[in-house]
Amino acid sequence: MTKKTFDPSSIYSASTRTLVGAVVLSLLSACAAVGPTYQRPSVDTPVAFKEGQGAWVAAAPADALERGPWWQLFGDPVLNGLAERVTVDNQNVAQAVAAYAQARAAVAEQRASLFPQVGLDLGATRRGTGGGGGSSNSYQVSIGGSWEPDVWGRLGRAVEAARSGEQASAADLAAARLSAQGELAADYFGLRGIDVQRALLQETIAGYQRNLQITQNRYTAGIVARTDVLQAQTALANAQADALTLERQRAQLEHAIAVLVGVAPASFSIAAEPTWNINMAAVPVTVPSTLLQRRPDIAAAERRVAAANEQIGIAQSAYYPSLSLSGSAGLGAATIGELFSASAFAWSLGASVAQTLFNAGATGARVEQARASQQAAAARYRQTVLAAFGQVEDQLVASRVLGQQLALRQQASQAATLVEQQVLNRYTAGQVSYSEVIAAQATALNARRALVQLQSDRQTAAVALIQSLGGGWAGL
Repeated sequence: MTKKTFDPSSIYSASTRTLVGAVVLSLLSACAAVGPTYQRPSVDTPVAFKEGQGAWVAAAPADALERGPWWQLFGDPVLNGLAERVTVDNQNVAQAVAAYAQARAAVAEQRASLFPQVGLDLGATRRGTGGGGGSSNSYQVSIGGSWEPDVWGRLGRAVEAARSGEQASAADLAAARLSAQGELAADYFGLRGIDVQRALLQETIAGYQRNLQITQNRYTAGIVARTDVLQAQTALANAQADALTLERQRAQLEHAIAVLVGVAPASFSIAAEPTWNINMAAVPVTVPSTLLQRRPDIAAAERRVAAANEQIGIAQSAYYPSLSLSGSAGLGAATIGELFSASAFAWSLGASVAQTLFNAGATGARVEQARASQQAAAARYRQTVLAAFGQVEDQLVASRVLGQQLALRQQASQAATLVEQQVLNRYTAGQVSYSEVIAAQATALNARRALVQLQSDRQTAAVALIQSLGGGWAGL
């Protein structure tokens, strides 16, 4: 007798395969994905900038547009090096990178649910009974699979929701980078402004010390009263105290920059530049309104609306029956030699449909929750866009006003310096009291420091404008 061997092609006939395929295709073609089609939430926008001349356009995520190294607009090599370190070493950015990787993995996980799941099972068993009843062996080899066709689009919507979440995480990463880089630039300009102010104070302190010596000599000679010496000492002590305050502020900014670039403050320092060359970034008179599309927070908010919209369809799919297909094929025998005979082979194909008949309105409640969540996400998106409009307007007016103030501060500083010198000369000639010298010196010092602070504020405002536009306008 010839031994029959297993032929896989004999599992089922060609007609059976055709029938099963036709049933599945008909089910898939007869049904469409349930749930609302996504539309980006509308936002009421003005037709033009209030503080500029560019026209608004409908905000849309365009976060993939290249912003370029916007910090290079300021022409500061130290700032350029620090900004590059932020991208690599800042821990908030590293956290956002990890979150983005997690979101990408979630998309891959959801996409896998669209495909059949296949498993392999191998087993060997030895059985026996007491009392000399003997023992027996059995061996099994089987392969099985299951598949849930995406009849109502639930799985596809889950994939799209995960993909929207991935895109939102990518925008969050861009926002984290932009925030860290902007904070670094603002801290750096604050630090450099303090360097210049400290240099001014050191010059002022040296002048106060000379004035104190002159006043002391005049008092010793009996020309002036002791109150002049005390006033000179007061002015000197106050200036020295102000210098210490600036030293503390500079140290705090340096520590903040160290944290931003991902190093311990103890092992980080920035050399002082008392003659720092302030290079103001050129802000265009008309800022292209399309730059507002490039804000990563707007992109993230919009993508989260899309993800919430997909959840509505996922919840609504529970109203409809779910279809599941399964199949298996296996071999079982008492010996390994018999395992591959035709009689050892068994197979099965199955399909099941499940439908919830009653759950006390739980499905409807989940649908309403999803709708409310989508409405909340849409409101957050609109608020994000409106806040972006306001921030751009704020920084445009700040840049304009600070530019106008600069010429006035320069005039005030020059005039105050001339008054200081003239009053000091008149005091030396015995024409005025020392209190007038003190007042003129304080006015001159405040004017010079206000000028330096304004220059630093202009650069900080330029950084804020770049951030409000989503990372700069170079190349557009």
